[in-house]
Amino acid sequence: MNLSLQLSEVHASSTVSIAGSKSETNRLLLLQALYPNIELQNTSTSDDSEVMVKALTTINQQPTTNNQNIDIHHAGTAMRFLTAYFAIQEGREVVLTGSPRMKERPIQILVEALQQMGADITYEEVIGFPPLRIKGKKLLHSKVSLQANVSSQYISALLLIAPKLENGLQLTLEGELTSVPYIQMTLDLLNQIGIKSKFINNTIEVFPATHNLQPTTYNLQPTTITVESDWSSASYFYSIIALSKPGTQITLSSFKQNSLQGDNALIEIYKNFGVGTTFNSNSITLRKTNLQPTTYNLQPTTYNAHLNNTPDLAQTIIVTCFGLGIGCHLTGLHTLKIKETDRLAALHNELAKLGATVTSTDDAITLEPKTAIHSNIKIETYNDHRMAMAFAPLALRVPITIINAEVVSKSNPNFWNDLKSIGFQIADTL
Repeated sequence: MNLSLQLSEVHASSTVSIAGSKSETNRLLLLQALYPNIELQNTSTSDDSEVMVKALTTINQQPTTNNQNIDIHHAGTAMRFLTAYFAIQEGREVVLTGSPRMKERPIQILVEALQQMGADITYEEVIGFPPLRIKGKKLLHSKVSLQANVSSQYISALLLIAPKLENGLQLTLEGELTSVPYIQMTLDLLNQIGIKSKFINNTIEVFPATHNLQPTTYNLQPTTITVESDWSSASYFYSIIALSKPGTQITLSSFKQNSLQGDNALIEIYKNFGVGTTFNSNSITLRKTNLQPTTYNLQPTTYNAHLNNTPDLAQTIIVTCFGLGIGCHLTGLHTLKIKETDRLAALHNELAKLGATVTSTDDAITLEPKTAIHSNIKIETYNDHRMAMAFAPLALRVPITIINAEVVSKSNPNFWNDLKSIGFQIADTL
């Protein structure tokens, strides 16, 4: 499905409901599989979360079935988390596979860490990449080390299974930490269900669940957790407000000030682009603030940011800057090369088609200030949901077409309907 986005103007005031965080949901789904007493509310409706549910439901419905094939398609989070989950499912054997792109995404660092702990995991095709054959067993080793600058999902995968290990887990992270908020999110969710942990310097210790329980019980107490809405999904509406007329506002539900999600850094980041955030009882209101009445563009300048902790915001931020006619220099982006696509290369390609002057390295991307934007450009999405959603706000500047627009279902299936509801002019096209 290709969508044509005509030059649009959003309503002066709108309200949009954002589904639960994919990051929180997928962590909690795995914990729920380990501890069935957990009840979840406001979970993500994303494809990635549905893949997690299907994989966990299938294996739990057929606990004695060996050699199952579990296909997680494009879901990178599911691949990492389920690799760790199936490694501790004693007596079960699965082959964990995915899409052609998933078979190009490295997983050797996580596999080697699990193997250090005693896991039985082998590669079905290319060493270092899915598909994986995993024979579940009891993991006896409780100490493991991992490079700190890898995807935080590798780290979280180990932390999520740690309470089920007889002696818990002591994880040493070597080097500079990446995406710390996502690691802290995992630890905070563990704490919500009663699991104790310590995170001191570069060492994380997670205690076994039985550390907190009476000797006669092996289940945590019943717990209900409501998943906060997804700040990453909110980022596209921040971009829309940044590119809108002064006074335009959008209310998003449901968010809270004490969020576990690192991407709430949007609040401070988008102040640079004239977007103010007001917290209500169960929502936030975004409002375009500080522009001169006669212009919708900031003065040409360059926005600099190190996004080591929030790399998923990079696509949204650079497109926002381009739409505003300002430059930007974003660093700390080395993990973007192993996402659904090489996001740095994809950004470079598509921005250049729109007339941008862009340079990139393995860790950074730079956009030069420029006010002209080529219109009626077809934006390739590279099977990456964030490419589709990050470029959509440019329809407030020029008509564009989004190729394979259905890819947004990976994280936000209702995205295009939400845009229509706030005033975007969108139509199917060949």
